[in-house]
Amino acid sequence: MGASLFMLEKRHKSFEYGRYGNPTTVVAEEKISALEGAESTLIMASGMCASTVMLMALVPAGGHIVTTTDCYRKTRIFIETILPKMGISATVIDPADVDGLEAVLNKNKVSLFFTESPTNPFLRCVDIEKVSKLCHSKGALVCIDGTFATPLNQKALALGADLVLHSATKFIGGHNDVLAGCISGSEKLVTEIRTLHHILGGTLNPNAAYLIIRGMKTLHLRVRQQNSTAFRMAEVLEAHPRVRCVYYPGLPSHPEHELAKQQMTGFGGVVSFEVDGDLMTTIKFVDALKIPYIAPSFGGCESIVDQPAIMSYWDLSQAERRKYGIEDNLVRFSFGVEDLEDLKADIMQALETI
Repeated sequence: MGASLFMLEKRHKSFEYGRYGNPTTVVAEEKISALEGAESTLIMASGMCASTVMLMALVPAGGHIVTTTDCYRKTRIFIETILPKMGISATVIDPADVDGLEAVLNKNKVSLFFTESPTNPFLRCVDIEKVSKLCHSKGALVCIDGTFATPLNQKALALGADLVLHSATKFIGGHNDVLAGCISGSEKLVTEIRTLHHILGGTLNPNAAYLIIRGMKTLHLRVRQQNSTAFRMAEVLEAHPRVRCVYYPGLPSHPEHELAKQQMTGFGGVVSFEVDGDLMTTIKFVDALKIPYIAPSFGGCESIVDQPAIMSYWDLSQAERRKYGIEDNLVRFSFGVEDLEDLKADIMQALETI
C-alpha cells in the first residue's frame, strides 16, 4: 500500500527532500539536455562528483573499464586507487589507439569506455563515432567527458556516445564562480546514475544551479569568442621562436587535427604549449603575464594560465611527472573573452622576458 501510494503521488517529483533535487536544478538539467540533445541530464556538485558516481553506478563489482593515457589527474587517481577496491580493473590506451581498444574489448568483458575528448592537458581527440560503434558491438557503454569541447563545439551523443559528461564549473558556468558537474544521456542510464546519486549526496544547491543557468545565457557568445581567440593565438604561439611546441586541435600539427575538423565545429578556448626553457624559465614567463589569473581552472570569462608541473602535479617528482608527459615547461592557457590584441600583446611581452 505504501509503495503504491508513493508511486501514485509521484513523490519522487515533489522535491520532498533537498538531496533529491529542486525546481531550479531541474531547469538547469533541462537546458543542458536541450544543448546536448539528450533525453535526460543529472546535475551534481562538481565534475568529479559526476565522474565518480557514473563509474560506480554503471560498472559492476569485478568489472573492467577502458580509459585513456591523457586525462584529468583526479579521474586517473580514482580509477587507479579507488575502483580496484571494488574489484574493478582498468586498461589505459592512447586516445588514438582504436586497435588497442578492440584488443581489450576482445580480451575482457568491458563495461565502459570512459575518456575525455579533447583530453586534459594535451587536447587529444578520440574518434567518438568509431569507438562507439566498436564498443557497442561488444556490449560496452561509452561515456565522453566533453568539458574542453563544450556542448556547442561537439555533440558526443549524436556521434554515438551513450553519455556525455561535463565539469560545468568550466565553460558551461563560464564565470569562475561556481562548482557543478552534469551527465547527459538516455533516461534509462541517467536514472541508474541518479538513483546512486540520491544515496551518496553530492547535491548541487539551488543558488549554484541558478548561476549555471545564468552562465548558459551567454555560452554561445563566450565560446565563439574563446574559439576564435584560442585558434589565432595557437597559430601565433606555434610561430614564436621561444615556444617549442603547441597542442591545439585546430592546428594542422595536432595528431588528430583531421578528426577534430570532422567531429567538432570549433576547437575550444584552451591552448597548451611548451616554452623554450626549464621550470624556472617557465615560472618567469607565467609570472610576467599581466592579464590571466594563475589558477588551475579554465573556461571562464577571465583568462587563466596554469603551469601543471607546479600546480596539478606539484607533488610528483620530475621523473614521475614525465610518465604522464608533463614537462617542466608545459603551460595550459585558457583564453577568456578579453580583446585578442590585448592578450596577444601580453603573451608576447611575457615571452620576451625569457
